[in-house]
Amino acid sequence: MPEITVRTKSKTYPVYINKFALEDVAEKWTKSLAKYSHVFVLTDEHVSELHQAKLDKILADLTAVTYYVAPNGEEAKTFRVYEDVMTKMIETGLDRKAVLIAFGGGVIGDLGGFVAATYMRGIPFYQVPTTVLAHDSAVGGKVAINHPLGKNMIGNFYQPEAVIYDTSFFSTLPEREMRSGFAEMIKHALISDQTLLRALMDTFTQPEDFYTKDLTPFLQRGIEIKASIVAEDETEQGVRAYLNFGHTFGHALEAYGNFGKWLHGEAITYGMIYALTMSERIYGLNFDLLEFKTWLQRLGYDTAFDVTVPYNKILENMRHDKKTTFNEITMVLLEQIGKPVIFKAEDELILETYIQVMRNGGDIF
Repeated sequence: MPEITVRTKSKTYPVYINKFALEDVAEKWTKSLAKYSHVFVLTDEHVSELHQAKLDKILADLTAVTYYVAPNGEEAKTFRVYEDVMTKMIETGLDRKAVLIAFGGGVIGDLGGFVAATYMRGIPFYQVPTTVLAHDSAVGGKVAINHPLGKNMIGNFYQPEAVIYDTSFFSTLPEREMRSGFAEMIKHALISDQTLLRALMDTFTQPEDFYTKDLTPFLQRGIEIKASIVAEDETEQGVRAYLNFGHTFGHALEAYGNFGKWLHGEAITYGMIYALTMSERIYGLNFDLLEFKTWLQRLGYDTAFDVTVPYNKILENMRHDKKTTFNEITMVLLEQIGKPVIFKAEDELILETYIQVMRNGGDIF
């Protein structure tokens, strides 16, 4: 089974990835889990309904297992749900020798990791992602919940014991969720490798390809790209910020939509186009943006940007972004594909770029 090793200053851990990952590690993993006083599984309503039985088989011989089923979507990454999870853990009597399993997509991974990082000042946890999007969020140790004024504003850097990535779960993902996760794969290609981007564009040409073509080698490559960056900069003091390509604008859009109108990958897609447009303006990026937009449209991305979104709200949300320091908005731009740079963008440039992407008849693409 493909295995990737993530090395950081605080921890080294494996990422197991294939279509049968849970089955392949079941025996070894069960023995490891038996060493803990209690296993606390955090999942959501959708994953619980579809896939809990698969995890139950692995945990069947363990004597102390508790489930918490959170709401679906970004609603789970709120103070209210975080407090409720903590209450459940305290009432259940979890001690410092307990372990948490985050079983779900990126939202559950973020929430579960933050719960594990803060319960009794930290207990171990495992990431068991069930979505394409989670190939990015489950690796690297960023854990958080949202605040109404900004995405992932309350969080920590806290690495899992392991990531067990069983891609068989993808078969039940709606097409919209597949597209959302695929956006992060596109991001990894844009910041790292023109060849990888071309391979993605040539391999995936219609929405059906998400289900009929093997995503695994591209997911592996994306995880390897992220792992190499995280190994160099675990707590985002430098190059790890490159992984935020498209996220400054994208997170601002998500916050404007109350973390419900756009899925994460949908917002990030708009953010990447915004950043590519600014990159052309500032660095003369040599990139066929028209071909890229056309490809996105063929994959089913909604190309009609909401022209009613007010610039002042987006700017305000960008100021609340975690990367903003000294009231200066930081953008990740591209000098060329695979060569990201950090750029301090002034308000005038942010507005001019906003106007530029809006001039296409309300079509950001």
